[in-house]
Amino acid sequence: MDDRALKDKVVLAMLPDVPFEGWSRRALRHAARRIDLTEAELSSLFPRGTRDAVAAFSDWADRTTEAALAEEKLGRLKLRERIALGVRTRLAVLEPHREAVRRMLAFLALPANLPLGPRLLYRTVDMLWHAAGDRSTDFSFYTKRGLLAGIYAATTLCWLDDKSPDHTATAAFLDRRIGEVMQIPKWRARATDVLGTLPNPLRAIRAFARPRRA
Repeated sequence: MDDRALKDKVVLAMLPDVPFEGWSRRALRHAARRIDLTEAELSSLFPRGTRDAVAAFSDWADRTTEAALAEEKLGRLKLRERIALGVRTRLAVLEPHREAVRRMLAFLALPANLPLGPRLLYRTVDMLWHAAGDRSTDFSFYTKRGLLAGIYAATTLCWLDDKSPDHTATAAFLDRRIGEVMQIPKWRARATDVLGTLPNPLRAIRAFARPRRA
């Protein structure tokens, strides 16, 4: 068993304790004992302790989501539908571990852990864009990931408190957020059209700056 598979095994063994113990060294040790892992082996796999366990959990969720999306016929869907399906699929993967996700967000909000959260979020949205077929390498690469990071983070918070049947409230929230983002290119185009009708301010400045003839 390679290190990634072993990390998956430890984290999955840890998850039942996380709602009660949090993402803690104690819960990590309990998981190691469940699968007969020594303290030395545990330290080798997770040298930064619970931070590495949280990162391994997020990585497991990303890979599980990616594998599920690979089974879908995404080519038949519009881009916004592919993105929505990707977000919903990852939340479905996390559904049995909702309290562990809640505790993870609390863990990542601690000052010592603040740098980890954005890194994990970036990896998730990057995976979702790749799964949706995005192969951009220009500036839009970062723009797309930044926009989706905001959508995914907000939708996750909605999902954590969603008690509606089949998470219909979360699905509706997600669709609204994606719809708002899809309007951005239209707003940009309209702004460009409006700005194109306005006088060039540099010309006006240059006109005033020219020396007047006596």
